[in-house]
Amino acid sequence: MNADADTETYTDTGTPAGEPGHVVVIGGGIAGLAAAHRLLCEGVRVTLLEASDRLGGKLLAGEIAGAPVDLGAESMLARRPEGVDLARAVGLGDRLQAPATTTASVWTRGALRPMPKGHVMGVPGSAEALSGLLSAEGLARIERERELPPADLGDDVAIGEFVAQRLGREVVDRLVEPLLGGVYAGDAYRISMRAAVPQLFEAAREAGGSLHDAVQAIQRRAAQRQETGPVFMGIDGGVGTLPSAVADAVRAQGAEILTGIPVLGLARTTDHWLIRTEARQLTADAVVLAAPAGPASTLLAAESPAASAELATVEYASMALITLAFRRSDLTGQLPDGSGFLVPPVDGRTIKASTFSARKWSWVADRAPDVFVLRTSVGRYGDEEPLHREDSELVDVSLTDLGEATGLAARPVATEVTRWTGGLPQYPVGHLGRVARIRDAVAKLPGLRVCGAAYDGVGIPACIGSGRRAAEEIIATAPLVRGTARDGRE
Repeated sequence: MNADADTETYTDTGTPAGEPGHVVVIGGGIAGLAAAHRLLCEGVRVTLLEASDRLGGKLLAGEIAGAPVDLGAESMLARRPEGVDLARAVGLGDRLQAPATTTASVWTRGALRPMPKGHVMGVPGSAEALSGLLSAEGLARIERERELPPADLGDDVAIGEFVAQRLGREVVDRLVEPLLGGVYAGDAYRISMRAAVPQLFEAAREAGGSLHDAVQAIQRRAAQRQETGPVFMGIDGGVGTLPSAVADAVRAQGAEILTGIPVLGLARTTDHWLIRTEARQLTADAVVLAAPAGPASTLLAAESPAASAELATVEYASMALITLAFRRSDLTGQLPDGSGFLVPPVDGRTIKASTFSARKWSWVADRAPDVFVLRTSVGRYGDEEPLHREDSELVDVSLTDLGEATGLAARPVATEVTRWTGGLPQYPVGHLGRVARIRDAVAKLPGLRVCGAAYDGVGIPACIGSGRRAAEEIIATAPLVRGTARDGRE
């Protein structure tokens, strides 16, 4: 139905006896869409409600100067299968593309320096891995880890604090921080090692706290698995095209998707759920709550005060992406090779990264061969002042930093500033314990599950996996959604 035309208040009285069960998904980001897609495979009836006027959450496809671009997340981890599997399932398999180049730099201590190899999220297995990036003193500090006594990581630890204790702050400030910042827009000295880099946490715990031994163990296991293929994957036209493809697929299977419909209330009766919007009340056998932590907390306040209170503690970081398009003829010799560079916050710059989109993604260059597109990012947890500036100021400061880093002097022919206010949930020490408490509390409510970036990871595959998990738990624990009759239903 057309949501804009839905002006009369009415009540959906639920599932008639013998009909497929009804599941309402609240939230139309990629996690909610993935949950809807998985539920439909079981033949249930699905209604998806999205509060904003579009689907996709932090995935957003756009265009600048005739070139298709991502205005949100631009790639997904390929070695975690959920993202590429969903893309193939909704007909985008032939559009999956690996980056055309993966070489990158770090702009630090006044120069662009090659991104080192042989590390795990910036944590090296040897000092040589970071040679050229750190000072001689910083490299010597790494080597002294072998002189340190074993360390107990406990249940969790902040990755920045632990790495600084073992290898020195320079490793954190020059590499761990910018790499984690690119994922979480967070502060490495607060981010949970167990949640953000679980394989490193477990390997370090097995190695008695030795990060040298932990990284080398991870590298040995990777070599034994003989992992091949790209680490990351994009989609021709942008990963921002994935949500619409999933939405088309679920609509084709009979799902109802309504945008611009905020959910105002969620209540459990004896045998079903009531979902209240401004113009409509739906009855559902089960609910997948795929909203961000704040709205989810509000909706659960009455039915699960414990889960609501935990969700209310989730903090978010805001950021902005500044997309710039230049004439290629204006850029001769002005940009270094590679896909872009990271910027450590310790260097005091405004931008925290720049991606040379026209080099990284061949489809950008193919669609607009006379244009060179790049983007910068600003803002992170605890440093959101740049986001209060006007769009034109963010463009100017990006050009200033780009000029200092690369010598770029050209002026863009088009610009686009995309603000992601409250875009990225933070994963501080203890995050996984909080998630467990939320899930335990929610599981006490029949036919309700939660999913999204606030739980198991902020990347696209993690969010898709979260949505699928929620759907599968609904399928396993709420048998009425499998199409059996509702005994005694009004």
